[in-house]
Amino acid sequence: MRRLLQRSLSAALVVAAACGSTPRPQEVKPAATVERLDPALDALVPRDARVERLAGGFAWAEGPAWRKNGGYLLLSDAPHNTMWRWKEGEGLSVFLRPAGYTGTNPPGRELGSNGITIDASGAVVYADHGNRLIARLVDSNYTKVTLADRYQGKRFNSPNDLVFRANGDLYFTDPPYGLAGQDSDPAKELPFNGVYRVTPSGEVTLLTRELSRPNGIALSPDERTLYVANSDAAHAVWMAYDVNADGTIANGRVLFDATALVKQGKPGLPDGMKVDRDGNLFAGGPGGVLVITPQGKHLGTIVTGQPTANCAWGDDGSTLYMTAKDQLFRIRLTTRGARF
Repeated sequence: MRRLLQRSLSAALVVAAACGSTPRPQEVKPAATVERLDPALDALVPRDARVERLAGGFAWAEGPAWRKNGGYLLLSDAPHNTMWRWKEGEGLSVFLRPAGYTGTNPPGRELGSNGITIDASGAVVYADHGNRLIARLVDSNYTKVTLADRYQGKRFNSPNDLVFRANGDLYFTDPPYGLAGQDSDPAKELPFNGVYRVTPSGEVTLLTRELSRPNGIALSPDERTLYVANSDAAHAVWMAYDVNADGTIANGRVLFDATALVKQGKPGLPDGMKVDRDGNLFAGGPGGVLVITPQGKHLGTIVTGQPTANCAWGDDGSTLYMTAKDQLFRIRLTTRGARF
């Protein structure tokens, strides 16, 4: 299943692209609030916690991931086909551009990378939204190795978010957001929007096709539960599934239903998420980043004031970086990220 993608991105191309037409996001100053619905939130988000706005000007900031071997954050801007790097004291710089599609017949407007993660070796693995595949980046020469690009001979829609299991299995979601016509797009080869697993050997398994818009994905600290966000205004939920010994999933149930929050006009839908060491979810959704217990109780929200796509643990594991529409935020917490 693995093969070298038929293109190489030289370091010179990446650096030169920084001078291209896409405006470089400019750093801006602090803001945002915390909505507290339960006293238990105080043990996770201290009362004096401050939300900082680190950068702005993206078309749509997405998929952040902290790279320990370098001490910096990576994030995607799919409409601008760019993967950015943010580092304390240095700010933003282009890490990879183009981060996705480079052809002449684009499938839609979101051509770049989406969700990003780091594998056990320290390599960048990401959902290549524009090329409709999962890729691993080879830093030395900016080539990409394709880990998965189709199921039963049919191309994925536009892989969105992903998470590794300790054994090397990679779980990912595949909504149609990267296709111009989404579900009705003629380029869509699969008649559903799925959640998949790809093994280290490249075997792809469909785990579920029941969700209309599978999006964010995460594992509990013990890896016995898989969480998947459904970004559908009519059924805005985070689902929980038991992970079987063979890596498949079962017993799907609603962990938290945010449909009422959507109807209240709070910006955003269930999206990317991360889990802390106690199993609490920090999930981008209506209003900002919702903090949800493993039992499905909503403790409160880190309010960003705009649709919030995803978040990532960084620094020493107690800083949460958040991508919200055109902005990058962070907040320092009392809790720490799982497996950080």
